[in-house]
Amino acid sequence: MKKIIVPVDFSEHSEYALKTAAKLAKKNDAELLVLHMLEMSDLMLTSSDELQSQKTVFFFKLAEQKFEDFLEKDYLKDIKVTPIVKHFKVFSEVDDVAKKHDADLIVMGSHGTSGVMEFFVGSNTERVVRNAEIPVLVVKNTITQINFDVVTFACDFSEECIDAYKKAIDMFSKTGSKVYFVYVNLPNDRFKSSQEMEKRVFNFFTQAEGNIDKMEDVHYVSDYTVEDGILNFSNKIGADLIAIPTHGKKGLAHFFEGSIGEDVANHATLPVITFKI
Repeated sequence: MKKIIVPVDFSEHSEYALKTAAKLAKKNDAELLVLHMLEMSDLMLTSSDELQSQKTVFFFKLAEQKFEDFLEKDYLKDIKVTPIVKHFKVFSEVDDVAKKHDADLIVMGSHGTSGVMEFFVGSNTERVVRNAEIPVLVVKNTITQINFDVVTFACDFSEECIDAYKKAIDMFSKTGSKVYFVYVNLPNDRFKSSQEMEKRVFNFFTQAEGNIDKMEDVHYVSDYTVEDGILNFSNKIGADLIAIPTHGKKGLAHFFEGSIGEDVANHATLPVITFKI
């Protein structure tokens, strides 16, 4: 991990993300690309009017000064920090920055843990998660340690999750994390027998790994919702991190065959990392 992007809006939550990214940067000797998206109308940017042009320059300078002040943190010392100010259009631009700089990870802060729908319904974090090709780590508070020794990887073990799984395993093998795989079995029309679940997992690892060695690390959990199953299991094993595959612009709508995977990220007190399918 050599380059980490942190979009900031100078809020408390973006500082949570910046602190987390700083710890990751120190641990991996990585560079931080701290990104501020400046919301300005196209009219201000393209106008030939002298007054408008002056206003545009003023707001850019103001943002740069505020940005400079925001980055005066003791925890950023000895870290290579590259500040980037971009005109806000759509948050897919964060992914453009990631591609341009060949970044490895995006770290973002999000709002509270009590179902605040700003996080995954129309929020900037949602837009970044849905557009990013690289993993996105979402945090909601200050993380005291970022070793991520114990990780819950939750998916439905469908074929389309294989790429996300491979990205996750590659990352966690480098960090030495112990990964527990969880399949949540739901009642009613989504219920699967033990044989059906095992067959699905068998086929998944046969395609993804060419063997079934990791089947012993899969845990089958029965619960009323996927969210409850993942969170309860993660608390039980003392997980440091929850990893979830995402369908990009489709959001997580298909996660676990149509359940609302956004709820996991909304309500989890643990950090959540997403991997693009």
